[in-house]
Amino acid sequence: MDTIIQHLRDELQANSDPNTLASSQRYFKETVIPYGVKTAIVNHLAREFYQLIKDRSKADIYALCEELWRSGILEESFVTCEWSERQRKRYAPEDFETFERWVGQYVSNWASCDTLCNHTVGDFREDYPQFIPRLRDWARSENRWLRRAAAVSLIVPARRGLFLEDIFAIADILLMDEEDLVRKGYGWMLKAASQAHLDEVFEYAMKHKTVMPRTALRYAIEKMPEEMRQRAMEK
Repeated sequence: MDTIIQHLRDELQANSDPNTLASSQRYFKETVIPYGVKTAIVNHLAREFYQLIKDRSKADIYALCEELWRSGILEESFVTCEWSERQRKRYAPEDFETFERWVGQYVSNWASCDTLCNHTVGDFREDYPQFIPRLRDWARSENRWLRRAAAVSLIVPARRGLFLEDIFAIADILLMDEEDLVRKGYGWMLKAASQAHLDEVFEYAMKHKTVMPRTALRYAIEKMPEEMRQRAMEK
């Protein structure tokens, strides 16, 4: 084990808070393994330890990230997301396979999924849009975290008005998904897209409202004007 990883783990354990640990599970339906460290402290430690590794090669940093992912510990997944996000200037097309593996093999809860995909994966897609069609493969995966990732990877660019055609294509694939967290994920994606494309997303919601699960529909229209929300929710 790299000594950096051991020192990081020592610091995380030293900052474990009994109240945070006790409350951690309530946010998840699936079982998670936390240290019980407050988010602000995790973020501080992630940034602090990154300064110790920033001059290493990208391959070395990704190897450290992989070691953290393998532990299955919640806070360690957040650290690896911070470290991989900071590699953006060094992203290359071959990184897609790495990020896909992390989601498919290691992500096991919505918080790790969203932290990785809103930033690392989302940034990569923006830098290499030729990989966006691969999100449709994720949306068809048997792995629910890959399916949620297909949607939440586009949240940040969606807010800037990007990739609307792909957003609708992914929403089409996920429209009747049986998993509540996947429904919330693509509803969130549509909500983000509505910030730049209000009329188009409203039209999409109206077209599909009779079959779209109510959870997804509520998410999608959340930021719309009241009149639009009422029309979309009418049966």
